[in-house]
Amino acid sequence: MFNSVTQVFVRLLLMYRIAILLVVAAFSSCSSDDRSRDEDARISVVTTTTMITDMVKQIAGDKVQLTGLMGPGVDPHLYEPIPSDGIALSEADLIFYNGLFLEGQMTSNLKNQGGIDFGSTVSEDQLKGDQSHPDPHIWGNAQIWAGCIPLVVKALSDADPQNSSHYKERGDRLIEVLRDLHQWSRSRVESLPEDSRILITSHDAFEYFGESYGFRVVALQGISTATEAGIAERVKLVDFIKKNQIKSIFIESSVSPAAIKSIAEDSGAKIGGELFSDAMGEPGDIEKSNDEEYDLGTYQGMLKHNINTIVEALK
Repeated sequence: MFNSVTQVFVRLLLMYRIAILLVVAAFSSCSSDDRSRDEDARISVVTTTTMITDMVKQIAGDKVQLTGLMGPGVDPHLYEPIPSDGIALSEADLIFYNGLFLEGQMTSNLKNQGGIDFGSTVSEDQLKGDQSHPDPHIWGNAQIWAGCIPLVVKALSDADPQNSSHYKERGDRLIEVLRDLHQWSRSRVESLPEDSRILITSHDAFEYFGESYGFRVVALQGISTATEAGIAERVKLVDFIKKNQIKSIFIESSVSPAAIKSIAEDSGAKIGGELFSDAMGEPGDIEKSNDEEYDLGTYQGMLKHNINTIVEALK
């Protein structure tokens, strides 16, 4: 009799637990569906480079579904799309890309899919290079880069009017942040003697940067990394370094360091550090320098890292 009662009790307890689990599962499923519906309601935005991804993230926050095609350390000049990129682009409500042929073979496809071109914000008097080979590295100058913010704000607001005030407020705030960053960069460089302000890097990605912050820029390779420097270019650069007694030259995070390390060995110059040229650092990678901390995975952190690295190495 006791065993029979016990068995009935155990069965009832088991049924009760199963019922509770079913209720919880049903509630979780509903909550998950609600979250999915909320997420699906957000506009889908696809970006190419890490710098563009960061700008859209800082303006949009969590109001969009954001997909960046290129990650830290990726060279956009040589980037080859993968199948998932095509899917993301075909499903996107908005596509932002740098333009000025930075994305190489992807450029025509991005344009044909209605992509929004950051390069279109740069005036003729600001643009470096020439019409057939424009210099795409416009993020090197914080003021020029800030000029792309209204383009992003307008596109997001047109596609998602209910959050337009959100985009406008955050965009205006970011403009102020980049203005302060521009002034900070100029002030930081002032601590470096003018005759020491010669910046030598792997490829010609710092012309906008150099003009804005007072550096003469000399690079081993040209605007694109698609072609390598020849022997004549290497010999010429080594001679330049020796003649001007340049003590430090720099590698880049998205370019193979082999060539510039060879130049350092032949010229007697030191490697002054690694600069971010065509891609930023890992988000959440915090660097401490010059009595402050900054995230290398943000535009602000990238520029501060470059400025601090150059100034300290060329002192």
